[in-house]
Amino acid sequence: MSLLEIENLSLSIAGHPVLKDIDLEIAPGEILGLVGESGSGKSMSALTVMQLLPEFARAHGRVTFDGIDILTAPEEAMCRLRGDDLGMVFQEPMTALNPVKTIGEQVAEGIRWHTGANRPDAEARARAILERVGLPENRFPLSRYPHELSGGQRQRVVIAIACALKPKLLIADEPTTALDVVLQAQILDLLRDLVDDSRMGLLLISHDLAVVADMADRVSVMRHGVVMESGSTASVLSEPKHPYTRQLAEASTHVPAWARPQDKREDQEPPLLSVCGVTRDYPGRRTGLFSRPQPFRAVDNVSFSLSPGHAVALVGRSGCGKSTLARMILALDKPTSGEIRLDGEPLGGKGEHALRSARRDMQVVFQDPYGSFNPRHKVERLVAEPLHLLDVQPTPSERRERVAEVLESVGLKAGDMRKYPHEFSGGQRQRISIARAIITRPKLIVADEPVSALDVSIRAQILDLFADLNQQLDLTYLFITHDLTVARAITDEVMVMHEGRIVERGRTASVLDNPESEAAAALVAAAPNLERAIATRFSAASH
Repeated sequence: MSLLEIENLSLSIAGHPVLKDIDLEIAPGEILGLVGESGSGKSMSALTVMQLLPEFARAHGRVTFDGIDILTAPEEAMCRLRGDDLGMVFQEPMTALNPVKTIGEQVAEGIRWHTGANRPDAEARARAILERVGLPENRFPLSRYPHELSGGQRQRVVIAIACALKPKLLIADEPTTALDVVLQAQILDLLRDLVDDSRMGLLLISHDLAVVADMADRVSVMRHGVVMESGSTASVLSEPKHPYTRQLAEASTHVPAWARPQDKREDQEPPLLSVCGVTRDYPGRRTGLFSRPQPFRAVDNVSFSLSPGHAVALVGRSGCGKSTLARMILALDKPTSGEIRLDGEPLGGKGEHALRSARRDMQVVFQDPYGSFNPRHKVERLVAEPLHLLDVQPTPSERRERVAEVLESVGLKAGDMRKYPHEFSGGQRQRISIARAIITRPKLIVADEPVSALDVSIRAQILDLFADLNQQLDLTYLFITHDLTVARAITDEVMVMHEGRIVERGRTASVLDNPESEAAAALVAAAPNLERAIATRFSAASH
């Protein structure tokens, strides 16, 4: 008997069709992968099961969970199910967590509500599940607040909340998007253990086909609210019948065609960026009333240089110091010691006015473009923001021309400048973010996880765009990423960071194929691989 049955499910919101005759089924102890591009209806299918739909949503068909008709169940019954028999891990942890409650309170809250446990017992159970997801109390006490954790650590808290009561069905909507590959492997192992231990059903929504191939027993491919193809994971991903499935599989292993450094000229000019002996300390926590806090060293004696026109990846686990180092390179934070030079000019000790020329020459592309935009401003104003760094300010007509030029260079239309950010898809918003970064004609682009939140087909387009801009504008890239597939596709060198130090550096293929440091070896071993996962599936089936 199936744990979850969805038959002929159609969904419309304010009269606009979102889902069309969806059929899905999950048995106890089974993992179903749901893949597709952004806007395909994956998350809306999950929200229908949880009955967390918008006000004007209308669903038709049949959704049965453990013998309960979900579509006709009253809200009181759904409240008893959610967090107990039905759990959900949301993609964005910061919106799923209450910023004014400690992590201990938030994990214990569902335990107390559903079981009637007293506070000490609920906190003990919360402590146990937090330790199981990699947040031991000696390092992450229950008194921590969400803002005191990294993105990956916050995602672990969300998973702990969802799994605290061992639900019969867990819906995981992109549960590992914000996690480094080592932690991703640990979380996926945890989810697999929960499935095996308690016969839990798992609906895994992901745009990472390698993760789905490694985890799911069966897979369903969605597009435009329709299930295009379903079947066993190995057969669907190795021999896809639908052209769209083949397109997704090809996009997941896409490598842009661009000139590698060995194909370029040998640069005799000095490095564009030099980082020499940089250290960054932060005040530690007091352990007593009269004790002096020990400083926490986030970046420890880091030195490297970047040559003009090259692309270098900075990889490492969450909390290893990558983003802290990036902030210092961008002159948004000051090193405790050491020196950073851009084009031979030191960045330290300068005021904001003296840094204007340096800020023109280096720009940043953020992981979440929507979060870096003011939603009240149109694209023209958003893209033109860095132009205030120019010594001679352009006239309104010149400004408009420059905005139109960069929008077209990133694959958008000049007329898009009159729209607001919410009118674009995730991939289009990232293109707008790149347009804003290149409008001052910078020499260095720091890209902080620029494609981690994008589905595979859009990711392939954005990587192609980065490669094209590298050739057209001779840009130098520093890619901060935990995705080794991205590092292989778009960079020619890679630096591995671990506990604040650069522990290995070399050609991307050389480091990732034959890692010498333990940190690099751990990253490579944990990185999902589509071909390897499919081969493992076939091998298991043959035995």
